[in-house]
Amino acid sequence: MSNPDAPTAVVTGVTRGLGRALAEALAGAGWTVVGDGRTLRDPGIPGVIAVPGDVTDSWHRALLVETALETGRLDLLVNNAGILGPSPQPVLADYPLDVLRGVYEVNVVAPLALTQLALPALREYGGAVVNVSSDTATGAYPGWGGYGSAKAAVEQLSSVLAAEEPKVRVWWVDPGDLRTRMHAEAFPGEDISDRPLPESVTPAFLRLLATRPESGRVRL
Repeated sequence: MSNPDAPTAVVTGVTRGLGRALAEALAGAGWTVVGDGRTLRDPGIPGVIAVPGDVTDSWHRALLVETALETGRLDLLVNNAGILGPSPQPVLADYPLDVLRGVYEVNVVAPLALTQLALPALREYGGAVVNVSSDTATGAYPGWGGYGSAKAAVEQLSSVLAAEEPKVRVWWVDPGDLRTRMHAEAFPGEDISDRPLPESVTPAFLRLLATRPESGRVRL
């Protein structure tokens, strides 16, 4: 059962990796977390309400917001869910366009659609939107044209949203290279054990929420 006095967050993609680490950190800090994932089962984290589903489905997005509002409020939306695309990643000259559309649907369209649903409550409670980004949004790395251009679109959407929504903080957050399944898929066959675990950035994430700087790009 959720605490009616606790702030509430919707965090997408909490099955593993950064999303799970953020959900655990928020719950540990006293938040109620509504978390989703395509293959999510009960994550076994006190304070986390599991809502399995695909963020590209409109009914699922509506359910996420409805579930959060059943706690009485919505203070934070973390758009973390995403897909890499093909592994290994193709150069743009060979990138399958139907696959690229899927990458944009998950990484760009779905987060905006969920944000649109959440905004009325976020405005009411002076909440915040966190869009997880990447250094591939700002750097030109061979093979990262699909994922990187999607994240660049996320950053531009975030920037415009920040200008349009003065009652809401909007941060587009680059967590750096982390030891996640997605990162392993980006470098198939390579050893990524030197990358820090996702849990390493959660203290910086909690500081961001506590200090509430002006909207903008944040590097954890």
